[in-house]
Amino acid sequence: MQADSKKKFRAVLVGGLVVGVGAAVTLAAWNDSEFAQGTFASGQFNLEGSTTSSTEGFADHPSSEDAAALTFEVNPENMSPNDSVYAPFSVRLDETTTNDASVDITAAAGGTTTGMSYRLIQTEAFGCDSDTAGTDLVPAGTALGSVSGAAAFDLAKGAAASAGEATNLCFIVTADDDLAQDQTGTSTWEFTATSKDS
Repeated sequence: MQADSKKKFRAVLVGGLVVGVGAAVTLAAWNDSEFAQGTFASGQFNLEGSTTSSTEGFADHPSSEDAAALTFEVNPENMSPNDSVYAPFSVRLDETTTNDASVDITAAAGGTTTGMSYRLIQTEAFGCDSDTAGTDLVPAGTALGSVSGAAAFDLAKGAAASAGEATNLCFIVTADDDLAQDQTGTSTWEFTATSKDS
């Protein structure tokens, strides 16, 4: 009798194990998973400038030490009161750029520039002389090294791995009546492009 009880007990245990394994298999069969993955990469952004054309001669000028040397139409190193000198410049986003940009202007002066002021205008075509007209970005009479009243402007990226359309600029530097004699100074302008939402 005791042997029969032990067999029944073993049978119950074995049955319980079988049921437990069966339950585990059934649960595993009802499990399912979904995965989602995103790939992230940054775009590219580069502003370049040209002193010779709105279509060629573009290069990077990433610091004041590497600044593009403006070519003035009149000798800027022998100025007298009421003289004005003119220099064209052009900026654009290069072919690797993936976002449009807003461009802000800052300026710094070095040496002595007493009695000198400037105006910066945005022009339709590349070029700059006494007859050049355009939209004021920095108003006439602004002291060298200042950007008081400056306006930002926009640049558009190019399409299909092409550079964006250039914005043409004209610097007009004027010697005022109170120009000091025998002075030498510089003005360095910085154009800072900030990417806009694409």
